[in-house]
Amino acid sequence: MTTPDCDIETGICELPPLEKEQGTETASKLRDEVIYVGDPMCSWCWGIAPALEKLQEYCDQQGLIFRVVLGGLRPGGGDPWNQQFTQFLAHHWQEVSNRSGQPFNHEILSWESFNYDTEPACRSVVVARQLRDRIELPFFAAVQAKFYVENGDPGKPEFYRDICDRFDINFDEFLPMFEGDAAKQQTMGDFQLSRNWGVTGFPSILFQQGERLWKIASGFATFENMKAIIESERATTA
Repeated sequence: MTTPDCDIETGICELPPLEKEQGTETASKLRDEVIYVGDPMCSWCWGIAPALEKLQEYCDQQGLIFRVVLGGLRPGGGDPWNQQFTQFLAHHWQEVSNRSGQPFNHEILSWESFNYDTEPACRSVVVARQLRDRIELPFFAAVQAKFYVENGDPGKPEFYRDICDRFDINFDEFLPMFEGDAAKQQTMGDFQLSRNWGVTGFPSILFQQGERLWKIASGFATFENMKAIIESERATTA
């Protein structure tokens, strides 16, 4: 892996290549659908988190489906945890905080070692969606907060115990699913699906109407801007 390409101007972290697999899911074609493609360990996804919470509330009010697809920013990790990488993160996190107002705890950057593997964090959301309805985004945000603010390690299963408690998920049920091959395959399915849609970076917000699927935001965006685009598109096709 190489140092991630995250742009302060666009507010987007670009994706690495992914080994080609068959993506079998498609977006819903029955109702208008807003789709958030992101990764809990993508810093710009943390930056946009408050706007996405408002966007889901808006979708609920408007009868729109709100869906989360995990994208896989750095599956497998493997980057050297050295001064170059930690300095990049320190600078980038400060940029995201300055623009979004979201808090970051930099203590993790002084750790002797850490594997910035984002697949387990993504997988936890995939498992949570199977155990509780309409929990994907708040569970996703809880993972983000525990990583960025509390500096927990999402690669360790125990990281998710108190998050499960918060959402009334039985951790003894969550854990074997989280560690099982099925969840890993389903998570890779999400990764491939986002790439099949042409998503090249996070956060990306897509809008589905019938057979038509397009981006309404790529990178950091405000709730007001995303809402305005959705309303304009729906008015055009009404």
